[in-house]
Amino acid sequence: MIDKELIDILACPACKADVEFRDNKIVCKKCGKKYPVRAGVPVMLIDEAEESSS
Repeated sequence: MIDKELIDILACPACKADVEFRDNKIVCKKCGKKYPVRAGVPVMLIDEAEESSS
């Protein structure tokens, strides 16, 4: 689980929009990129992101 205060200060590195924690990933609310969380640490690298399927 990621701390809510951390989620509140994170932004998507691709489009700078707000993110949320969902399905053990950090998900951008605007572009839908999904960033992995490894060992409790968000990996906020564009190259590591999964594209949105919707």
